[in-house]
Amino acid sequence: MRTLFSASLFSVALLALPGAAWSADKGGSDEAVAMVKKAIALIKTDKAKGFAAISDTANKEYHDRDLYVYVYDLNGVCLAHGNNPKIVGKNLMALADSNGKLMIKEMADLAKSPAGKGWVDFKWPNPVTKAVENKSGYIERVDDMMVGSGVYK
Repeated sequence: MRTLFSASLFSVALLALPGAAWSADKGGSDEAVAMVKKAIALIKTDKAKGFAAISDTANKEYHDRDLYVYVYDLNGVCLAHGNNPKIVGKNLMALADSNGKLMIKEMADLAKSPAGKGWVDFKWPNPVTKAVENKSGYIERVDDMMVGSGVYK
């Protein structure tokens, strides 16, 4: 009986490992906020260098696992994007997620608010899994732009 119990417990532990490994492969909210703050510091020092570093998908400082930085002006024009540099220069204010949520508009509204920072929930393709997942994007206003990153849930 004791052997059966031990074997059962071991089996349950093995089943839990893939979930634990997957959660370790996902970025956390503290990491997303830290990445945004690091990007803001670089942008304040040298905007052009910051935008180039953020849009370089090989740059691990601004692109780590499923975390990446994005920068938009307050009118919705993408200034830098760590996962899809092809959208730089495009106005995405009217971009909606699969539920019709205008997430860039909501982020811009939040950036224009007195707080100037916070979280916006939406659905977005995860660059690691390629599946559309729930995401919380964190943004902070810097001058006439917003710098953000997000976590997949």
